[in-house]
Amino acid sequence: MSYLSLSNTSLLAIAISFIVICVIIMSLRIITQLKAKQALKDELAQHDNFAMGISFASEISVVIASVAFLFDEISISTAQSNPLKVIFLIVLLFLFIKVGHLIHRKWILHRFNEEAAILKQNVCAALVDSGMLIANCIITLGLYTWTHTQGFSSLLIAFVSFFVLQGMFAFDSKIREYYFAKANQGASLQSNFGLENTSIGIRYAGKSIGLSLAAYAGLSSAAFQNGKMVENLFTLVMHCGVMWVLLYSLTYVIKKISLPNIDTSLEIDHQDNIGIACIEFAVFCAVGYLLISMFSI
Repeated sequence: MSYLSLSNTSLLAIAISFIVICVIIMSLRIITQLKAKQALKDELAQHDNFAMGISFASEISVVIASVAFLFDEISISTAQSNPLKVIFLIVLLFLFIKVGHLIHRKWILHRFNEEAAILKQNVCAALVDSGMLIANCIITLGLYTWTHTQGFSSLLIAFVSFFVLQGMFAFDSKIREYYFAKANQGASLQSNFGLENTSIGIRYAGKSIGLSLAAYAGLSSAAFQNGKMVENLFTLVMHCGVMWVLLYSLTYVIKKISLPNIDTSLEIDHQDNIGIACIEFAVFCAVGYLLISMFSI
């Protein structure tokens, strides 16, 4: 006969992580209410702002996933002996995620105001924004796994690598915008986000999350050399670049097999076919996870 066994250490870890999560979520709620200029309850319950709900849900998910990941990586004995280190790592993780999110909003999609669109109940904008928030969470956790930020040199390498990966996301987004314009008589993808085409938002979010998972796989398969900036950046570019190519190659084959004789661009861009967009979302995320499973050390 088996019995449920929880040690005091496990219970303490759960209690500490839960308290941290609650504090951060309360802070997020206050910030969200300030942006909306009214109570979150009114925005979600009375105005039925689905976009705000999607955005807030993604923020809660990122907070819980990040704290859970960090407490899984750090032993409770380390947390007890050096609580300042844990606080520093938590602040650092969320700082990286927030900076990446701002880069996405202010630089990668600089022609589209996602915050204003979400307040206007634009679900497409919420999906695009949430997808990139989750993607930044994944690559930040991947960088921590790769470097473990044990000293200033590894932190500096993680910092520079983070911006290299942001450049990869920006380049990938420009390619998506190019192909969208090519398939739609020069139309702007960023302008189409404002037309509330939900399927475009689903597809964009799926590609963002899939690319972040591929980057995580690249980081997991790359050997980290402490104190060697150039070597690490070269390794990062090579491994993540290969995963990037594999991601799009494998998803292309799977889409051709699962959706034969279907013009996915036409269905998503013009017909707002949410079903096709969900399939693309699932394929990109699943292939990204497949790359992690196959190439992680």
